[in-house]
Amino acid sequence: MKKLFNITLLLLATVFILSCRNGDDDIPEDIHDHDEIGKVVLTLTNKADAADVQTVNVIGGVADEHLHLHQGDTYIAVLDFQIKHDDHYHSSDEIEEEKDHHFIVFNPADADITLIRAANDIVRTDGQKLGLKTEWKINSTQPTGKMNIKLIHGPTSVNQNYPSASNQLGQTVGGETDVDITVDAH
Repeated sequence: MKKLFNITLLLLATVFILSCRNGDDDIPEDIHDHDEIGKVVLTLTNKADAADVQTVNVIGGVADEHLHLHQGDTYIAVLDFQIKHDDHYHSSDEIEEEKDHHFIVFNPADADITLIRAANDIVRTDGQKLGLKTEWKINSTQPTGKMNIKLIHGPTSVNQNYPSASNQLGQTVGGETDVDITVDAH
C-alpha cells in the first residue's frame, strides 16, 4: 500500500510540474525582443535651400556617401533606422514606440558643428528629445571631418543639453549601444 501511495504521489507531482511548465503565463516576456537595425539613412536638407538635399545610407557600418557641409549653412537632419526583411529594408517604428528606452548622441570630430534637437523631434516622457530630428549649424569643417552617431538602448539617464542647451549633442549614463555609425562630413 505504501508503494502504491508513493507512485500515486510521484505521478501527481509530475503532472503538476508539467502543467505549470506548459502555461504561457509563466514564461517571462523578453522586453527587448526586436529585429536588428541593419541600415541607417541620414538625410540632410539645407535650411536655406530645400533643393539641397543629401542622403547617406549606412549599411553594416559603411556609408555609401560623405556629407558636403558648407560653413555658415544650417541643415535639417533626419535619421531613419531600418531593419531588413527578406531582401529589402524598411523603417522601424520600434525606436519611436520605445522612446523611453532609447536616446541618440552625436559626436563631431574635426568639425565645428552646433547641433540642436528639432522642435518636432520625438519627446521622451522625461522631457528629453530623442534625437531623430536635429538641426546642424556648420561653423567649420576640416577635410577629415566626421560625425559619429550612436543609438543607445536602456540608458540609466540622458541629457539632451550636453555640452550645453545651445549645443545638444547629448550624453547618456549606462545602457548599451544598438547602433554606432560614423559619416565623413566635409
